[in-house]
Amino acid sequence: MQKRKSSLRTDNRDQQIGPGCLYLVATPIGNLGDITERAREILARCHLLACEDTRKTRRLLSYLGISARTIALHNYNEESEASKIADLIEKGKTIGIVSDAGTPAISDPGFRVVRECRRRNLPVIPIPGPSAVMAALCASGLPSDGFLFAGFLPPKKSARIRFFERHRDFDYTLVLFESTHRITKFLEDLIEILGPERTICVAREMTKIHESFHTGTAIEVQSKVLSGSLKGEFVVLIAKSGFCL
Repeated sequence: MQKRKSSLRTDNRDQQIGPGCLYLVATPIGNLGDITERAREILARCHLLACEDTRKTRRLLSYLGISARTIALHNYNEESEASKIADLIEKGKTIGIVSDAGTPAISDPGFRVVRECRRRNLPVIPIPGPSAVMAALCASGLPSDGFLFAGFLPPKKSARIRFFERHRDFDYTLVLFESTHRITKFLEDLIEILGPERTICVAREMTKIHESFHTGTAIEVQSKVLSGSLKGEFVVLIAKSGFCL
């Protein structure tokens, strides 16, 4: 019987797309060992890297032994930088976007640049890799057959309350980011609206030395979270009503 050829790539060469393209390069969310070989190759190939924080990206590049030109790309300048980056791509430059951690454009800069490139029919190539959303979801113990990722909720209590009220009976798992400064208030509001028995998971410092996952009822998880360190950013997952471990 003739063997069927696999459609999977077995070499490290990237697709040939000609001069001028935008790469969205996923970088480690904590453990630098999670960088992929393809990401390493693309970072070394780019003429310019647009970074959420150039200092953090340079530390990663130093670890990888890569020397590259970098510019800042963040929420305050992305609107103006998008056209400039697209102009460079039209001139044949290869540009990479990296966030501080994880996948660009997912609650991080990148969307406006991608939108501008799509408007101009310029090549946009994702380089998949680490994602805090996927890491937390697959390890949480909550249903993963469907989910809604809503990023960071607004900082005001009233806005958080409205979100929880609108999604009280949502049929799938909710995935949210929260900062060290607001996690306490976030959990208080969650319990107030969704109830102390709602099943949730709180992940912190994923892939790092002090990684922690707490899954259980909201009141149980709140107690565990508040009894430990509140440093770092959190991923909070909320199961649909009625789900129990």
